[in-house]
Amino acid sequence: MPHVAIPENPRRIYLIGIGGTAMASLAGMLKERGYIVGGSDEKVYPPMSTYLEKNGIDVLEGYTRDHLETFRPDLVVIGNVAARTNPEAVATLEMDLPYTSMPEAIYGLFLKGKHSIVVTGTHGKTTTTSLLAWMLEAAGEDPSFVVGGIPVNFQHNFKLGEGPHFVIEGDEYNTAFFDKGPKFLHYRADSLLINNIEFDHADIYDGLEAIMKAFRMVVEQTEPEDRIIANEDDENVRQLRSGARGEWISYGLAAERDYQALEIEYEPAGTAFTVVRRGKQWARFRTTLSGAHNVLNALANIALCAELGLEPERIQKGLESFEGIKRRMEVRGVERGVTVIDDFAHHPTAIGTTLKGASGRYPGRKIWAVFEPRSISSARKEFEEGYKKAFLEAGQVVIGPVYYRERYATRYGLDRMMSVESILQSLTSAGVPATQIDDIDEIAATIGREAAEGDVVLVMSSGGFGGIHEKILESLRG
Repeated sequence: MPHVAIPENPRRIYLIGIGGTAMASLAGMLKERGYIVGGSDEKVYPPMSTYLEKNGIDVLEGYTRDHLETFRPDLVVIGNVAARTNPEAVATLEMDLPYTSMPEAIYGLFLKGKHSIVVTGTHGKTTTTSLLAWMLEAAGEDPSFVVGGIPVNFQHNFKLGEGPHFVIEGDEYNTAFFDKGPKFLHYRADSLLINNIEFDHADIYDGLEAIMKAFRMVVEQTEPEDRIIANEDDENVRQLRSGARGEWISYGLAAERDYQALEIEYEPAGTAFTVVRRGKQWARFRTTLSGAHNVLNALANIALCAELGLEPERIQKGLESFEGIKRRMEVRGVERGVTVIDDFAHHPTAIGTTLKGASGRYPGRKIWAVFEPRSISSARKEFEEGYKKAFLEAGQVVIGPVYYRERYATRYGLDRMMSVESILQSLTSAGVPATQIDDIDEIAATIGREAAEGDVVLVMSSGGFGGIHEKILESLRG
């Protein structure tokens, strides 16, 4: 619940941490609805920096009390990037300004009164949410949506439609410094999708059981008239069934699921599969997405759309015309026959599935895996063994600088940080060439020298990685 109730008819709204993907979405929605919007952040990178600029929303650099005194907001939305000691958070409290969290602002100002479709899970949320929004759009449902990326079909990470459905990516990360609960609880799901559950966000969750507790809460929050679309191929998801209050609808590859995918064909241009609905063959679908994980992502959406009453023909329209998401297997350019791809993967499981998907889309071609351990969680010791297995899918591995190395050294201790040297030794012993290069320009120069025609360079990071994609392309051009 919000720490302070949203005032009636606020006109001027200020966002602390406006450069985050969800916060930028909220800023865009507020601007479209006629609110006067301002906000601040530090080091905002594309695509969010260009997105905010394109929408005419100025980003103030840094956090100072002066920003609030000049803007004079009726409501402050405090993103979870802001700690209690953030100068603008402190000023908000001292100036007695009304404030709330990002998810509660989305619910209170936009989502309330719509059919809330919340997409959750450790991996695949952005792809599944974006695809679902487009499937409903292509079917003529005119949905609203908020997603943690920019779907190419929309060129926006939000849409305010006139239809009854509001699709939103449900993040399990904490809400704000004054609300440590998961964000997805605030969206009050009428239809809840659960893709998978795995240990992640090690900076705020102690272990898998803590993650499971968060998901139990969102499952138990549903009402009997609500529905839960759940991947029962995932053991952790299956454990939630006993606590479900809403109608539990399963999907997966196993025959006992309510919605089953079988006769799967993987092709360079996408994937085709047949859906069996409650034991009866229903329809065959084709999607532009690649990889086994995306079969499950698409199947979840097919199940949800079917439960909403959509026929296979209307469902297929969106599946076959989906163009993907920026920073999700996004081709940034091709030089000298070398394809450079950007992807958001930053967890061992996501890296492994992304590399498998790349191998399926580019069969027979050498895949370079270029990885930046950007988040605090991504460099945790617990993920070390996972990286050793995930990178076996690559033809060559380059690990960049550990972004929060100094914080580990001073706050957590280097013994809690993964050993890059151990990962490199394991990969090299397994026959996968692997190295670490801390200098981003040197990474680009190395790839420019060594990559051969036909190679695929897959860059994976949850941040900007110092603009490495363009630097690699420039090195290849040189």
